[in-house]
Amino acid sequence: MTISMYEASVPVFSARLKALSSVLAAAEQNAIDRKIDPQVFLTARLAPDMFALTRQVQIATDHAKGAPSRLAGREVPKYEDNEASFADLEARIAKTLAHLSTFSTADIDGSEDKTIELKLGGRKTTIGGMQYLLHLAMPNFYFHLTTGYDILRHNGVPLGKATFLGSR
Repeated sequence: MTISMYEASVPVFSARLKALSSVLAAAEQNAIDRKIDPQVFLTARLAPDMFALTRQVQIATDHAKGAPSRLAGREVPKYEDNEASFADLEARIAKTLAHLSTFSTADIDGSEDKTIELKLGGRKTTIGGMQYLLHLAMPNFYFHLTTGYDILRHNGVPLGKATFLGSR
């Protein structure tokens, strides 16, 4: 059996972004309940040399919109990266989900060997479609998704695995 590049990308990105939206909603409510300025969470980071929560969400959505676009041979949408509130981050996720909904199986399946050109570390790189999806886009997406979750847990937001997985 061969892998469906569509099934390995669009539905996975969509489901995880919906779960991320739930995580952010829980964090925003927790800030209200605890009378914490939401900026405390939005600017929090796990270590001084890591990106803050807002940037983690931005990068996760960048991978979610970028991978299917590249695999389908479409232009990757550009976002401003100017989100400054939970509402802004929710809007970015909604915009990314809307973009993901424009892809069909036919757009992406068959892209396993498609040549993907990227700039990594300022250098132009080429990689095959399946290698790009499974070894670059997905790991980066999950890294930033998980780091965002971890930032919020570290700051006392009562989240569980079910929320991360989108079960609640």
